[in-house]
Amino acid sequence: MIHSEGHAGDDAVVLLDDLLGSEPAPLVDREADDLAVLMFTSGTAGSPKAAMLSHGNLLANIDQTLGLRPDGGSPDDVAFAVLPMFHIFGLNVVLGTALRAGATVLLVERFDPMSAIEAIQKHGVSVVAGAPSMWAAWASMPGLPGDTFASVVAATSGAARLDPSVAEAIKARFDLEIGEGYGLTEASPVVTASFGLPFRPGSVGAPVDGVEVRLVDLDGDDALVGDPGEIWVHGPNVFQGYWNDAEATRNAIDDDGWLHTGDIALVDDDGFLFLVDRAKDLVIVSGFNVFPAEVEEVVLSMDGVRECAIVGVPHPHTGEAVKAFVVAEPGWSLEEDAVIEYCALHLARYKCPQKVNFVDELPINLSGKVLRRALR
Repeated sequence: MIHSEGHAGDDAVVLLDDLLGSEPAPLVDREADDLAVLMFTSGTAGSPKAAMLSHGNLLANIDQTLGLRPDGGSPDDVAFAVLPMFHIFGLNVVLGTALRAGATVLLVERFDPMSAIEAIQKHGVSVVAGAPSMWAAWASMPGLPGDTFASVVAATSGAARLDPSVAEAIKARFDLEIGEGYGLTEASPVVTASFGLPFRPGSVGAPVDGVEVRLVDLDGDDALVGDPGEIWVHGPNVFQGYWNDAEATRNAIDDDGWLHTGDIALVDDDGFLFLVDRAKDLVIVSGFNVFPAEVEEVVLSMDGVRECAIVGVPHPHTGEAVKAFVVAEPGWSLEEDAVIEYCALHLARYKCPQKVNFVDELPINLSGKVLRRALR
């Protein structure tokens, strides 16, 4: 049943069966530029903002995403939907593409690794999309047979960076390639994807059809191959701006319609894109750039470390200093000096953490991204 609050404190109860048996609501004509949804950004670097996405934005990205599949999406598909629908990944990549293809959506209230596998096998799920934490849980589960995901024809990871070792483990154990991509709420969300490209863990692929991508250096020029640059995006999936925030909109979209994402990436000789970090998360130590992801990768390679997040904190002499938040593996006792010394073996001194805080868990949002602003 669907319940809604009635007037004068009375509950108005509507039976779902009555809704299904009633006449369909009339179609209402909409233009491509008509506002469809206000979708809040993740708020990992600052307060969430309401992004205005039009019907044209959403539909363009649905078709761009379905175009990655050789069959363009099938009505026989069953999509595993554990991502929240108030997040653009769940709303458009999971629900929107399934509805467009006439497919089935399996709604899952919360993620439990074993229950999820049982549901996938019971319902013949063919499309699985989720955050990296979901794939990491399956990659580390012992005793799963090689045909665990036999029904799955499309597997994707998004919302945060997928550890290449997780992608490699899933492929080795289950013969399943995870198609990692890059996107953001302001692009409805898919910008790049690795479907149809050679398996290359760590890369987020190449731009989807109809989307232009530039990597721009600090001087406003196109970055050279192998050099980091800010990702700029242009295409029909780029949003209309932030609700009631003209200044933030001007900062995000230039006069030529390019979306300045604030994300840093580099491209290799084959045209594969690799994410480096967010520009807002960049730590500047004595004028030198430190990308948190680089330091996190080193700390995570240390025995006994389960999770790590790096942030910049004010420093009286260097402007900023690197600070690490570390979650230890159960049963491990780590020392601050040991972490710092380990980093010094693999990184330039200015990139090494000057302070290490050990915590029970890292703050994350519902899509699995670490909330660095909360750590700061």
